[in-house]
Amino acid sequence: MRAAIYGCGAMGTVLGAFLTKNGQNVDLIDSYVEHVNELNRNGARIIGCSNFTVDVNAFTPNQMKGKYDIIFIFTKQTSNAEALPYLKNFLHSDSIVCTLQNGVPEYSVSEYIGGNRTIGGTVLWGATFISPGVSEVTQDVTSGDTLFDIGEIDGKLTDRIKKAAIVLEHMGPVTIVNNLMGARWSKLIYNSCMSGMSAATGSIFGDVLDNPKSSACLSYIAKEIVEICDKTKIKFEPSMGMDMRDFGKVDTKEHFETSQKCFRKFYADKTTAKASMLQDLEKGKKTEVDMINGFVVQQGIKHGVPTPFNDTVVKIIKGIENKELPLSMDNLKFFDIPELV
Repeated sequence: MRAAIYGCGAMGTVLGAFLTKNGQNVDLIDSYVEHVNELNRNGARIIGCSNFTVDVNAFTPNQMKGKYDIIFIFTKQTSNAEALPYLKNFLHSDSIVCTLQNGVPEYSVSEYIGGNRTIGGTVLWGATFISPGVSEVTQDVTSGDTLFDIGEIDGKLTDRIKKAAIVLEHMGPVTIVNNLMGARWSKLIYNSCMSGMSAATGSIFGDVLDNPKSSACLSYIAKEIVEICDKTKIKFEPSMGMDMRDFGKVDTKEHFETSQKCFRKFYADKTTAKASMLQDLEKGKKTEVDMINGFVVQQGIKHGVPTPFNDTVVKIIKGIENKELPLSMDNLKFFDIPELV
């Protein structure tokens, strides 16, 4: 099966390194020329919770040739309008395109490359780009925990979803879900809450958890997502044995503390991680906030659910992008935490 990863920043590089190390031939495609050159010159070096270097095949998009049987998309959603029409040149009628992007990208991806080719999945581990050729995996991916939830948009168990799972299993355990949108919204809680607050405050995950106000914001961001899913009848997929609705229960002090415990449990081994949106801000690049917290705001407007916390995250991050606000915990002043009964 001819495979490629399209978009090899931190996450794509780590995935490509593990797949290659464990016997799956895969091409790593990225537009960052210096990174591609370093990968080809010295291999993919993985540090952090795993430590190894492996030779890989890396290419820039203009070096791609032939057709691929399966392509995993790890580009930012902000690149979809440009990247996906180009990607169609390297697909045949039975190609599988599996989007592993943040947010809920399946419908957008299928509009570009066809629903007959599109599947999706959520990534349940984290990574940080260190330098060309070097990426840090920020949690233990060898513990036996599920690393990917993948599925069809309509929830069917198909041959192609099984084929995608076989490829990803070269890195670690994969769960095929019959509720992909539920899995996506479950992951959106993590992305909107911790990634949103990490970027809005310029902080690693541990610092977000250690600050009482930024930690409280996590629960209120989650609350808005839970309310939207309740309104639209979306059923969350559990994560680490936890009910995702517990992340967003803040109607009493007891519920709020349960929510906070959920976040501390999930991020216990990820305290040194840094959100990809924060990494983009540090590089002066545009973030995916419109596809993450902004997506929540859009869905809230559509379904009549107020989203003041997600809206504030969007405004702060755009303020940082526009050089109007600092990368600082001082941005917490824009959040108004309700007093719990």
